[in-house]
Amino acid sequence: MADLNDIAVFAKVAQFESFSRAAHALGMPVSTVSRKVSALEEQLGVTLLQRTTRKLTLTSQGRAYYQQCSEPLVQLEDAERVLVQAQRRPEGLLRVSVPVIMGQEPFYDFISSFLKAFPQIQVDLVVTNVFLDLIAENVDVAIRFGELQDSSIIAQRIGKSVRYVVATPGYLEGRDRPAKPEDLARHRCVLMNGRNNEAEWHLVNGRRAVKIQVSGPIASRDFQAVSAFTYKGHGIGLLPSTYCDERIESGELVRLLPDWSSPEIFVHAVYQTRRFLPAKLQAFLDALKAWKSPLWIKLR
Repeated sequence: MADLNDIAVFAKVAQFESFSRAAHALGMPVSTVSRKVSALEEQLGVTLLQRTTRKLTLTSQGRAYYQQCSEPLVQLEDAERVLVQAQRRPEGLLRVSVPVIMGQEPFYDFISSFLKAFPQIQVDLVVTNVFLDLIAENVDVAIRFGELQDSSIIAQRIGKSVRYVVATPGYLEGRDRPAKPEDLARHRCVLMNGRNNEAEWHLVNGRRAVKIQVSGPIASRDFQAVSAFTYKGHGIGLLPSTYCDERIESGELVRLLPDWSSPEIFVHAVYQTRRFLPAKLQAFLDALKAWKSPLWIKLR
């Protein structure tokens, strides 16, 4: 098959019926344009242009060839222009995957504001705790909490979360408060992802770290449910600080073991590639970093 660049150069020469005008339009030396047309003729085994010292004309084969290839070249140029515009202008479909914890009103408000700011962008929002394959599922960006398993994806930290050990005054009434992490094993706890209503809590105090096996009357994979049952006094919960700071301040919750907390859990926006980032994705990442989320602490 002939070189597509040579075909494009020939089409420009045929359009202007001039090597010099085609060279000017293409930003090439006249000698390069002439060489590419000659290479195309050699490849096809056909004379496309009749050259004289005074005039340049298309042969009958050249005119037929130009008519056949000019429209596809225009379509390719249009396709390239659309792609370039999509890279530079925030528009098009953006497929976003987020965990179930984010499927609530504050995040929906963020998405609503984002859509109003960028009316040419459409969002396909997937709310799931499954770590979708970004390429196979055609996901532009996913938000993930905790350690990342796939080292091939690009990850941008957007925040962090720290969890406190908390309970209601009602639950603590008549019970001994835990003085050390090991005391939690004797308490009823509200569990996140608790298998058989048991879970292992990781707590740190500076450089000290412990793992405590806890159990309780209810377990859930949803932080909203864990928070709700902790707030209702069913046991001690390990909740994100952003969930419970105001309730601790108001006295609705009591922070237990105040020197201890979970290790920092980082929140990442992950996507497929760092090169040639589409404008729609860059706009979303910028908005996400600027958003004051109730789910994580912004990085300084």
